[in-house]
Amino acid sequence: MTDLSAGSQSVAQIRDNYTALTQRKRVYGGILLILFVSLMVAGFRTADARNAGSFVDGWHRVLDYPKEVLSEAWEKVAELPAHLVTFFPALIETLNIAAASTLIGTVAGTFLSLLATRGMAPWPVMIPLFRRISDICRAIPEIVIALVLIFILGGGPVPAMIAIAIHTAGALGKLFSEVNENASLKPVEGLESVGATWGQKMYLGVIPQVGPNYVSYALLRFEINIRASAILGFVGAGGIGYELRNAMSWGQGRYDEAAAIFILLFLTIVIVDQLSGILRDRLTHGTEKVATA
Repeated sequence: MTDLSAGSQSVAQIRDNYTALTQRKRVYGGILLILFVSLMVAGFRTADARNAGSFVDGWHRVLDYPKEVLSEAWEKVAELPAHLVTFFPALIETLNIAAASTLIGTVAGTFLSLLATRGMAPWPVMIPLFRRISDICRAIPEIVIALVLIFILGGGPVPAMIAIAIHTAGALGKLFSEVNENASLKPVEGLESVGATWGQKMYLGVIPQVGPNYVSYALLRFEINIRASAILGFVGAGGIGYELRNAMSWGQGRYDEAAAIFILLFLTIVIVDQLSGILRDRLTHGTEKVATA
């Protein structure tokens, strides 16, 4: 009898604790929601007050500029193929910037992740240092790094490549380190028992396990870097973004060129997204072989 009463009391206590925990989570969630909405409203009011014109007064004109671009591009639609050919080299330059920065950032992120993962780092005491380096690299926006480098090195694709590579190294270093946490350390221990160096342990014991995920994340980052390199062109870092800024700054008379650049960027991003998505699926899930009778 006492056992039944004690059991019922324990069940009731568990129910009460669960109810209290659920109510506490709801209260915290409500507080966070109120705080988020308050920050959004305050930020919007501040931005609207500092804007040259009120958003409420100008929102109905938001489609005026796209309408001008499209109308002029439609009037000069016969010149569109020539513009696509003209700006294609600038698109290739943008792709080169994205590819080079992704490759450099992937290599740097790989070393940062291995040096910052417990059980793999050769200097465990320095793990916090390498993690902070990764945090700093991805905390600073690419455009800020690019502006500093343009001031030092001058305009061109090199500052953009370095800026994107630094940010990529920090972002991939974080993602790669999370992948490393799930890797088995048994191959590393086996290689260590036969006197393998740190590089051999990583290359033979860790990289084969995490390689597909590394490549998948690198392909995803390549897509992001294409957009980033196009944006950095607006600050003089070369590529198709630089041509787009010139076409938009010139105004009427060159809106057809801006439309051609938009089309090139759109098609490139769609194609790269599709191809990298297919490659990521094959790397992470493999190819399914259907047996035919």
